[in-house]
Amino acid sequence: MAFITDIKTFAVLGTGVIGAGWVARALACGLDVVAWDPAPGAEAALRQRIANAWPALQKQGLAPSASQQRLRFAETVEVCVRDADFIQESAPERLALKCELHAQISAAARPDVIIGSSTSGLLPSEFFVDAVCPERCLVGHPFNPVYLLPLVEVVGGERTAPEAIQAAIQIYQALGMRPLHVRKEVPGFVADRLLEALWREALHLVNDGVATTGEIDDAIRFGAGLRWSFMGSFLTYTLAGGDAGMRHFMTQFGPALELPWSYLKAPELTESLIDSVVEGTGEQQGQRSIAELERFRDDCLLAVLGAIKTTKAQHGFAFNE
Repeated sequence: MAFITDIKTFAVLGTGVIGAGWVARALACGLDVVAWDPAPGAEAALRQRIANAWPALQKQGLAPSASQQRLRFAETVEVCVRDADFIQESAPERLALKCELHAQISAAARPDVIIGSSTSGLLPSEFFVDAVCPERCLVGHPFNPVYLLPLVEVVGGERTAPEAIQAAIQIYQALGMRPLHVRKEVPGFVADRLLEALWREALHLVNDGVATTGEIDDAIRFGAGLRWSFMGSFLTYTLAGGDAGMRHFMTQFGPALELPWSYLKAPELTESLIDSVVEGTGEQQGQRSIAELERFRDDCLLAVLGAIKTTKAQHGFAFNE
């Protein structure tokens, strides 16, 4: 079956932080966006989030037809999706809710329209179980802020058609994203599994009094985090092996894998640990509001992305390599 890839109307269901990020990205690309969320005050909150993100999108560069005025809020799921060329669901991570919502969405949407879910851990074969035309249903897992970070993990379920995966990849690329096809359904997919391992280690370090939250963040942002932004772990370690490359690195540093450097299992989430994390991050936040920190984050990301793009071009790399 042929699926629509020429997108003019983008539907978003669920308008929290992630859903709002999808709305902002689609609007910045010059699309018409229809959004739905049953929460009281959802429309006003969404429009405020878009307004807060818009300065960063302007700095990044808007499509000629981009406008916040192209956002329309729908009162029902059916109205939201009936004329959409692509659908992105970003509802809370509850399996029963996802199952019910996707049954509604897929019954009301045209059969050649791809339906993506922003879930970060639920498996598509589970929550698309009652969907109509499940061959067009898949996961498109983004990263916050969705309107700036290009990575989106594309994961198919047991009944997802290969053509739907390729159509979704094409659509996400047209939105300026870097799709990563996750070949198997696995909880947490790829990126969140890596982040979860780091998060567990960080909680142990706080819990054991080794370091504060701010010190741990410093260890990341002034060290490996700078390398990760343009090279990742495997290529970084290849360089650590010198001219002999990765094989030498694995031979030289492989024995360290036997050392007790990693806890892996998460610490018990005690009230004391929660208090330590909250107090530490409160000191880091200081008097800045979340909106102020979001704008700071966006400007930093734009600077890093711009620097990487320029330097890659100088060395003959495409930005998405």
